[in-house]
Amino acid sequence: MSTSRPDVHHPRFRDAVRRLPAQVWILSLGILVNRAGDFLPVFIVLYLTGRGFSAAAAGVVLGVSGLGNILGNAVGGYLADRIGRKWTIVLSSVPTAGLTASVPIVGPFPILVAVVGLIGVVSQVYRPAASAVLLDSVVTAQQRLAAFAVFRFAVNVGSALGGVVGGVLASNSYPELFLANAGACLLFGVIVAVLVRDSPRGRLERGDPAMPTDQAVGYRRALADRALVRFLLMTVVGGFVYIQSSVGLPLHVSDLGLSARDFGLLFALNGLVVLVFELPVTGVVSRYRPEYVLAIGNLLIGVGLALTGFTAGMVLLSGTVLMWTLGEMVATSVAAAYLGGLAPPQLVGRYQGLYGVAYTIGTSAGPLIGGAAYAIRPWVLWVLIAAGGMLSALLCLPRRGAAVHETP
Repeated sequence: MSTSRPDVHHPRFRDAVRRLPAQVWILSLGILVNRAGDFLPVFIVLYLTGRGFSAAAAGVVLGVSGLGNILGNAVGGYLADRIGRKWTIVLSSVPTAGLTASVPIVGPFPILVAVVGLIGVVSQVYRPAASAVLLDSVVTAQQRLAAFAVFRFAVNVGSALGGVVGGVLASNSYPELFLANAGACLLFGVIVAVLVRDSPRGRLERGDPAMPTDQAVGYRRALADRALVRFLLMTVVGGFVYIQSSVGLPLHVSDLGLSARDFGLLFALNGLVVLVFELPVTGVVSRYRPEYVLAIGNLLIGVGLALTGFTAGMVLLSGTVLMWTLGEMVATSVAAAYLGGLAPPQLVGRYQGLYGVAYTIGTSAGPLIGGAAYAIRPWVLWVLIAAGGMLSALLCLPRRGAAVHETP
């Protein structure tokens, strides 16, 4: 069975990007604004320690926020299918803005934990709905991939701008930082409320009398899909592997006697390469069957990060960064588009919500397991990463006799 498809039946990827509907570009503009002002997750630890709280206390806040992220994705998936994509995003953005603006005026630590935990929930509610807007706006698999590629490009641009702007604001005033964060969230909500419209495809669950009742059972029905469960397992393992770029890599850099500046340069290399090359790379892999593309991407991430432990010096480390960055570019947009092809129309939000839950579980467990493995022996972590990369790649491959899903 071929892993590619004849070009005569499918437009070029760049043409699919050019022909994307206005909804995709509007939402991408909104997410760029949102991510350019998403300062709290990056600076909350520095803010807390600057106020005199211990590192352990900061860890508690991060842990509660992580649990909130898991719940927020699940709630967001339900709401996106139930009340619509547009109002789910607005319902996420407005409370996030208010709660974020209140952070500098919150005094007692228990209340601060509660506020940041609530931010962790409501700030993630929009994610499944945003993905559902993209899927509602396009028809073909090629368009799905193009839509997610453009959306992710906007996320990357916004995150790059946010790192610079956030550093400047944090050096002057944390209240200004959190107010700017709140303003970006609110502006995102306004852009969506005014310019985005809910597609009839996004309202199936809320009023289609022709829809069979057994299709309205929500997450239970979604989890009965074996292809989805396999995808979610891949996401958990893949998330665990990828987050080691923020755990194993800095630990190894420190053990080599390199500086925080060196680690920053390696991470900047990842960001720069993704920003410049991800859209072209997505265009290249769009010709091939997504299961194989995802397998190769996950394998590159796992091998690239595992090789980190066997390299010394910035040149070789940069080579490993380029390897796992290539895997990231190959797999990320394809994964979201592939999942969109699996979801029944009335469960699009829930499928995307489960995707967010799975990824958050993987990236939340990663630092705990990775740090413990490195503490036993560094090689234990590198072997664990290699095994995780291979397992996630195997989970991507189609099962023998499974139905063939449309290629992106």
